Amino acid sequence: MIVIELFAPTGVLDPARHQQLGKRLIDALMGTEDAHAEAVMDSARAVTQVLVHEPAAWITGDRHPVDPADPPRYLVRVSAPAAWRKEMSAHAIERLTQALAETEAEAGRDPDRLSDQPHALVHVVGIAEGSLGMCGRSMGSLDLIQHMTAPHRDAIARLPTDGLPPGTVIDPVCGMTVDLNATDLTLEVDGTLHGFCNGQCRRIYAEEHGVPLNA
Repeated sequence: MIVIELFAPTGVLDPARHQQLGKRLIDALMGTEDAHAEAVMDSARAVTQVLVHEPAAWITGDRHPVDPADPPRYLVRVSAPAAWRKEMSAHAIERLTQALAETEAEAGRDPDRLSDQPHALVHVVGIAEGSLGMCGRSMGSLDLIQHMTAPHRDAIARLPTDGLPPGTVIDPVCGMTVDLNATDLTLEVDGTLHGFCNGQCRRIYAEEHGVPLNA
């Protein structure tokens, strides 16, 4: 479960812009070049929520209140499992800032100021294992990956591999293309070498096939 909270000064965004920007933030966070299988990404979107806040008071460090008439400032807070935080931060900060810049450009304001000045802050917060709840129970990061990928494993196993670049395979858990020459996250099962995009996918596959892991 991922929660994106957007804080903006009161009156800067009308209701239509709330909806548009919320969808844009989800697309920005989920839209990676090395994406997982499309069905898995859809499952990830289904457990992602955006909340838009307009604080009654917003005071900057120079003790001046934020004026909606000025170029607006933004704060985006992304809450996700702690195990995902480092990897997610690598692209979330850049992509979410770009999504805000696109909205600023559409409003006729200078989008470049979001990269030139501290007008858009992005916080990626890792939630401790066992502290996320969904479906009435505590869910860790592995549980969430299971939830998002389990319904699609059969389809992932049938994905065509003829067009893959040499030395690459498809992660059998999430469907991401993995370069075997650039990772040691592999597992051989029944004579087939599998590659994984991260250690959690590898662990899930190993547990499901009864393969012990040394690490």
